Amino acid sequence: MQGLFHYSSLLRLTSLALFVLLLTGCGVNNIPTYDEEVTASWSQVLNQYQRRAELVPNLIATVKGYAAHEKEVLTEVVEARAKVGQMQLPDNILSNPQAFQEFQASQDALSSALSRLLVVVERYPDLKANQNFLTLQSQLEGTENRIAVARRDYIHAVKRYNTELRTIPGRWWREFLYPESELRENFTVAEDVQQVPKVEF
Repeated sequence: MQGLFHYSSLLRLTSLALFVLLLTGCGVNNIPTYDEEVTASWSQVLNQYQRRAELVPNLIATVKGYAAHEKEVLTEVVEARAKVGQMQLPDNILSNPQAFQEFQASQDALSSALSRLLVVVERYPDLKANQNFLTLQSQLEGTENRIAVARRDYIHAVKRYNTELRTIPGRWWREFLYPESELRENFTVAEDVQQVPKVEF
């Protein structure tokens, strides 16, 4: 009788161990794991955008010393940077389409203004030879590259997470264990970038 009880307990423990093993092997932890990847990659995007914003004042001061009469372009950069700095990001920005689009639009406006500023700089050989400007330009180019990498990593993390929420068995796990999980917003390509440039000969 005691052997039967021992066998029954052992069978229950083995069944429980197999059940736990099955759960861990069938993706029950994928949603929180992928969500953490999205959060971590978003932090990296914000870090790189912050780094760029911190370079702008020194860049403006250096350019102003050589090209003070380029007020329109300088003002555009200053205003775009101010808009980025004043933006309050809601806690739910990654699942809030409107807030995410506003964030992207303000960052795209700063990117565009900086691009125009660097085109204007081409007219000033003395500025282009200035060591301080060359250092800032190099830092800005490096930061833009890091932004591109951070955005790419974020895009991949969101794709993986959103796919998990939309496909089986992830849909089931979301319904039963993670009902608060929401699809995440992703970056889009600006319309002016999508347009094919006209080539005229």
